Amino acid sequence: MPYELRGKGVITGISIAKVMTLNEDLQSYIDNYTPEAPEKEAEKIKEAIAYAAEVLQSNIKTLREKGMLEQAGIMEAHRMMVQDPMLEENALTKLGTCGSAPKAVLEASEENASIFEQMDDTYFRERAVDIRDVGKRVVRRILGLAERTVDGEAVILCGDEIEPSVIANIPTEKIAGVILGNGSTTCHAVIIAKARAIPTVAGLGDKIQQIPDGAQVILNGETGEIFVNPTEELIASYQVKLEEQKRLKEHYAQLSKLPTVTKDGIEVDLMANISTHLDVEAAMKYGAKGVGLFRSEFLFMGRDTIPDEETQFKAYKEAIEKCNGNLCVIRTMDIGGDKPLPYLNIPEEENPFLGYRAIRICLNRREVFMPQVKAILRAGVYGKAAMMLPMVINVEEVKQVREIIEQAKAELAAQEKPFSDNVQLGIMVETPAAAVMTPVLAKYLDFFSIGTNDLVQYTLAVDRVNANVSYLYNHFNPAVLRLIKLTIDSARKNNIWVGMCGEMASDPNAAAILMAMGINELSMSAPSIPRVKEKIRSITSAQAKAALDTVMTMEDGNAIKEYLQTAL
Repeated sequence: MPYELRGKGVITGISIAKVMTLNEDLQSYIDNYTPEAPEKEAEKIKEAIAYAAEVLQSNIKTLREKGMLEQAGIMEAHRMMVQDPMLEENALTKLGTCGSAPKAVLEASEENASIFEQMDDTYFRERAVDIRDVGKRVVRRILGLAERTVDGEAVILCGDEIEPSVIANIPTEKIAGVILGNGSTTCHAVIIAKARAIPTVAGLGDKIQQIPDGAQVILNGETGEIFVNPTEELIASYQVKLEEQKRLKEHYAQLSKLPTVTKDGIEVDLMANISTHLDVEAAMKYGAKGVGLFRSEFLFMGRDTIPDEETQFKAYKEAIEKCNGNLCVIRTMDIGGDKPLPYLNIPEEENPFLGYRAIRICLNRREVFMPQVKAILRAGVYGKAAMMLPMVINVEEVKQVREIIEQAKAELAAQEKPFSDNVQLGIMVETPAAAVMTPVLAKYLDFFSIGTNDLVQYTLAVDRVNANVSYLYNHFNPAVLRLIKLTIDSARKNNIWVGMCGEMASDPNAAAILMAMGINELSMSAPSIPRVKEKIRSITSAQAKAALDTVMTMEDGNAIKEYLQTAL
């Protein structure tokens, strides 16, 4: 009997295939496992960890050779997790109590994952899946279970949570789609699926239990619709849409080398958000003009010590060089009290989003910040670089950073290390305080980059991952649009450039009115670039300006969203 479910579409595209459920019950295997002597069980843990690290290293090499650099970076993080001495030590401690190697590893990884799940930061909450992934990989080795594979035709992977390694290890042509009970745009399973342009729907919750293994499914990654056991007529209608999707993909591929310019000649730079220097090459294939956001905190994660100046310099240098003379914007460390970096000794906080994080840590911990500033200045010799400060709320913070930069230059000169005098300095406008103060802040900076994810959240007092209030999260809310327009106007009046690096930048209709406001640059996940480029190239600046004029008179964010769907 056909029936329809609906989740949240997170990666656009349509797929028609049978479902392969991935809710693996390792506990039943563990319950039937017969432990050997304690020393033998300890050896199994050590061997399985070493084996997992070896397999991951092999996978990383294969992914890099195929140009799948973002997936390689995620698997590299998994390799660092599995080789973290704490995993082995914790598992051996658990072994002393339970006597079973697989149970000890599962308990150790679950304990670590639970710590992450209690954090306020969405990104780090979702790293719990990665920790469980690593633990399950080790447990499967101990139990002698084979890696999951797909034989025959491509399938739609379905599960409450799908481990990133599962998607990374299955050839792209064997995955028709992904359905997640949990997860959001920042979970690694979705990031890998996005890099491969695999249609994905998330957020089904308990409804995912209604999709049986092997069922025929139509998945619409744009609307979030899922049709289980569809009729022949419905399948036929979606086959037509699949053909259109194929033509559109070919069209987007041709767009990658074309400029992002309106019909009447107004150009906007489309840049990429990246997590590591390994992501740049993949971004360029989608037509990215450069990097609008390099999240440098990834260099600080999965380590026992702070990355030194030389380590950071090499990563920044590689990213800048790969931009081929175009701009590479490096955000300084965006770490907070909710992030598990034990070497920083940051105390737990009740509300880390409003606490000790980002620029506040950097200005208080100069020994952490100075090596990063020096590394960015040195890397700037190899191309066009910019330094971007997160969570700024006042002018004094910018002035302090200016002083640190001058001190860094003096120290580099004394050490006879080459550095650039032309590294631009900007801030992320992601708090209402920063947005309101942009007329003043602009006098001390070279650029603004609007971080809409936090700006919307702070402006509307809405936690975007809280299901009870997430319906209120809307970047078209008039309050948000007014702060964005104020920021852009402030930049233009002071002759500095202004960009955007939040999710709003990847919304084609939002991009059109942002262009009309006068924004210079939009930075987004690389696969989003073709859709935004197509929108900008399909309109005139007069059309966008007319839509903007109407939008700025409207009073409701949902009404604005609906209006833009038709007006543009």
